[in-house]
Amino acid sequence: MFLNNIGAAFSYIQPPRPDPKHETRIISPRFHCRRDSPPSPAKVHWEKENVKAQSICTADELHRVTVPNSDWKLALWRYLPSPKAPLRNHPLLLLSGVATNAIGYDLSPESSFARYMSAQGFDTWTLEVRGAGLSTYGHSLEKDEECLTDSSEIDSAINDSKSSAFERALEFKNLGASFESEDKYEESRPTVRLMEVLTGMSERLLSFLGSDLSEGRHNSAVVSQIKDFNRRLQTMIKGQQIFPPQILELPDRFTTTLEEFQKQIELIVKYDWDFDHYLEEDVPAAMEYIKAQCQPMDGKLLAIGHSMGGILLYAMLSRCGFDGKDSAFASVVTLASSLDYTPSRSSLKWLLPLAKPVQALNVPVIPVGPLIASAYPLAINPPYVLSWLNSQISAQDMMDQKLFEKLVLNNFCTVPSKLLLQLKTVLQNGGLRDRSGTFFYKDHLCKSKVPVLAIAGDQDLICPPEAVYETVKLIPEELVTYKVFGEFGDPHYAHYDLVGGRSAADQLYPCITEFLTHHDMS
Repeated sequence: MFLNNIGAAFSYIQPPRPDPKHETRIISPRFHCRRDSPPSPAKVHWEKENVKAQSICTADELHRVTVPNSDWKLALWRYLPSPKAPLRNHPLLLLSGVATNAIGYDLSPESSFARYMSAQGFDTWTLEVRGAGLSTYGHSLEKDEECLTDSSEIDSAINDSKSSAFERALEFKNLGASFESEDKYEESRPTVRLMEVLTGMSERLLSFLGSDLSEGRHNSAVVSQIKDFNRRLQTMIKGQQIFPPQILELPDRFTTTLEEFQKQIELIVKYDWDFDHYLEEDVPAAMEYIKAQCQPMDGKLLAIGHSMGGILLYAMLSRCGFDGKDSAFASVVTLASSLDYTPSRSSLKWLLPLAKPVQALNVPVIPVGPLIASAYPLAINPPYVLSWLNSQISAQDMMDQKLFEKLVLNNFCTVPSKLLLQLKTVLQNGGLRDRSGTFFYKDHLCKSKVPVLAIAGDQDLICPPEAVYETVKLIPEELVTYKVFGEFGDPHYAHYDLVGGRSAADQLYPCITEFLTHHDMS
């Protein structure tokens, strides 16, 4: 299965009056109120069933934000400010890289960028955009989360160098489904269940195709792949095609597997977005929600973006500059980010030859997480065929092995191909452009009036310092500060060391805090 199963356990208290547009789930009651809390615009959703022993979310609170004109609910991990720290005027928004979730900012209590910032007094919020982490699609939280593959099962399978634990988990899941339906199975033939499942699949597909075509997206990759399948499905359901007897004689577990396949189809058809959806819908929705919760006096936020998160911040500054609008940022920090990678020897250029086959074959999604997890054993075990992948993530001796493994196995997810195809324009002349290909984001960054701290890692192979500087030089000199960490005999920094490296808390985080504090007070 392509996707990672992410579940969460929650603590419950008496909920306030709900608002129908948003959801909040409180993870921990351990937070400190240093001022009167404003009336919450959030709808509170309380889970009382299927609670796991430990929560994936390690923040103080987990909030869910509905994206306007969408069925997506984005996850916001909130880290409340320490009561011992100075009061801050602005909340802090953290944005992650492409195909990643919030775990990268909070690997452990001892290595947590999010916790560090909240300890400095910043009300810190980490956004998981659509398709990432605990963000969900539709009205049912449980249904989407149940469809994903449990990341702990992947950990076990890889650590054992076998699939025994993973297989046992799947066996247990299938057995559970079989036991639940045992009575019904005895009362009805397998044909009936098969027809029910297939009918449900057909209805889901028809619903998706109908909305897709009504919006004029006749060339959608998802539509082209599913149309023929849906037509065949309708024929089967109408009885014009007979099921082979061998299928009907299979045990009940076959229909359970088919139901799992249905869930995978349902998830894949939802993966139909690009970079501009993040830019125009997800991030603005999260910003408005945070402002409503925290009510900063000037209506502004502080923001930090790593990798694609920083690209999003640059793109927002550019777009607002072009439109003559206020970006609502008091200041911005980017980590290993650029709108134009062409002057550098970025390792991402190795992926360019794959773009044309992906487009030609209409591949709808790229399972980044499972691919990286599958490659990991080949990177750490003899004969170390893929050991070169390690340096893409972290410089030598810069990350604890257990945290490195947690990052690799749990931080990455599945994304639509169209998202990566738009992001690949950072490797082309002119840099990142919008989905139409006519708006070049770097062309209007000079119009921004927001202070920026741009940070690069000296051994970052994905976004090298020369790529970072290519964007830095476009920003007015009086507004930008550019720093490269890892030079002059210091510990080296690769792509993810800027967020979770051993030395980051001593060298890099204080630099960020000083910058944000200065602009939080001005």
